[in-house]
Amino acid sequence: MKIQFLGAAEGPNALNGATVAARLVNQDAVPADLEPVLAEGARRARFTGKAGQIFESFVDRGGKVVRVALAGLGEPSAKDRKSAIERAGAAVVAKYLTSGETALVLDVTGAGLSAEEAAGALLGAVLRSWRHDVYRTKLADDAKPSLAQIALVGAPDGTEAVWEIEQAIAQGVAFTRELVTEPANIIYPESFVERCKARMESSGLTIRVLDEKEMAELGMGSLLGVAQGSVKPARLLVMEWRGGEEGAKPVAFVGKGVCFDTGGISIKPAAGMEDMKWDMGGAGAVAGTMLALALRKARANIIGVCGLVENMPDGNAQRPGDVVTSLSGQTIEVINTDAEGRLVLCDALTWVQREYAPAKIVDLATLTGAIILSLSHEYAGLFSNNDDLAAALNAAGDASGERLWRMPMGPAYDKMIDSPIADMKNVGPRFGGSITAAQFLQRFIENDTPWAHLDIAGTVWTDKAGATWDKGATGFGVRLLDRFVRDTLEA
Repeated sequence: MKIQFLGAAEGPNALNGATVAARLVNQDAVPADLEPVLAEGARRARFTGKAGQIFESFVDRGGKVVRVALAGLGEPSAKDRKSAIERAGAAVVAKYLTSGETALVLDVTGAGLSAEEAAGALLGAVLRSWRHDVYRTKLADDAKPSLAQIALVGAPDGTEAVWEIEQAIAQGVAFTRELVTEPANIIYPESFVERCKARMESSGLTIRVLDEKEMAELGMGSLLGVAQGSVKPARLLVMEWRGGEEGAKPVAFVGKGVCFDTGGISIKPAAGMEDMKWDMGGAGAVAGTMLALALRKARANIIGVCGLVENMPDGNAQRPGDVVTSLSGQTIEVINTDAEGRLVLCDALTWVQREYAPAKIVDLATLTGAIILSLSHEYAGLFSNNDDLAAALNAAGDASGERLWRMPMGPAYDKMIDSPIADMKNVGPRFGGSITAAQFLQRFIENDTPWAHLDIAGTVWTDKAGATWDKGATGFGVRLLDRFVRDTLEA
């Protein structure tokens, strides 16, 4: 999407080819300078500028018929003001993306927005414009995206500078959505790595890759146990960004990257198994976040690690009851091969601690269906051994709109994963599944390092359009982690 910035005096007609103009207005503050027919139409349609409201009409401007939309921003003092502004920009793009219009003016004149808020309206618009039509060869013309450029009019001074940062976030979200959306015959461990290398080539990120031989020599028996049933070899992808103080300990983001999950020998039901292409959503979020941080030159030291495998049920696959030895030296009785994400993450967590000694660790994983039963698709589950880290992540979730809900942990849950023949088993009893999964991961955190686990199984994919995304991949995690970095490492 091509983006332009125009002054209020230049007006909507300054964008060559624009035949649609959208004015963002506050609640009960419909602009007085609207054409009478437009103002009367809005009044008759009971448009008052409430958040989420849109009114459309056509007017004659200088002998040219212009399609005009009014989009409501809600009350200026509303607690969800930032979200409402993003939703307004997104709603306009959703309306006109496939309308046949090619250029849109987004007019914030008189709305009293700050530079950050005006850039937020543009961010919402750009995020909502993302689509993945690579494999759709027979789209009807009226279903194809036509909108190719947006001009922001009337924004305050400084908006362009803010947008330079926000557009990096938009690119990170788009990359995450791309990785999560691609089918498993396209994105598997090796191609995930190659896609990241190609996208990050000039970003300033340092990339390392461990192959199966290197991981075996290190002793990553837990991660490799998951991968042994697939013809696609596992990889450990490491992305390093050093934008902070030299010598300062980094923060580590670790992502579960199960590029396809059949469940292994504990095979899943056939119905809905196609969705398991997005079981690498945690790794996708880490990759998108690292790209965004690099593009905006974040003043922080961050390490991104993705454990990449496929979980397949061939004759070499691990069996229920097998015992594997993790990189940490702890042994694990594999009760259920469909509880594989934690087996991947535990070795990735141990490796990053030993290699980088990070100050804090945040892992992201589409880990359990249990978290969806608990929180539906509204929140991701947050588990942590550190109250300050948990509070910072919660605050980042509220600020970014990618919300978290802290879940309990404790010794009673930890006992549920004790094994009679190994140090632990990979699943507990039927109830509290997301909690016992987090307890499993906590056993691999060394030296009381502040750690948080985000179970994002309910938030990376959606069957219905949201405020700033269409059906499918949401890109969840990128904006959350970026905000966490801004508020805790760059503030």
